[in-house]
Amino acid sequence: QVRLVESGGDLVQAGGSLRLSCAASGFTLGYYAIAWFRQAPGKEREGVACISGRNEDTYYADSVKGRFTISRDNTKNTVYLQMDNLNPEDTAVYYCAAVIGYGLSLSSDEFDYWGRGTRVTVSA
Repeated sequence: QVRLVESGGDLVQAGGSLRLSCAASGFTLGYYAIAWFRQAPGKEREGVACISGRNEDTYYADSVKGRFTISRDNTKNTVYLQMDNLNPEDTAVYYCAAVIGYGLSLSSDEFDYWGRGTRVTVSA
């Protein structure tokens, strides 16, 4: 059974950092592309970052480029999202998602498996 569990969400002040984790089980992480999405209250879900399953290529939304870093540890079956220089606009529930294959995407329609999310709140 494929399962994704996010953790690491918290309340942080603007300018601070957080590291989110996405622990995967029921499948071999290296065969899947993993992405982080976020959804703020009253807004549509937004793709944030994606990492390829094969060669660890990455892709970021313009809104987080240079501040967020996605990485993976296949030995731990875990993907991370390091978030630096956070601002209140980053406040959202963050989800990780998986799709088999080696491509990169920030389109939620392309992902088959989803976690339940972890909440990030950035205070001004």
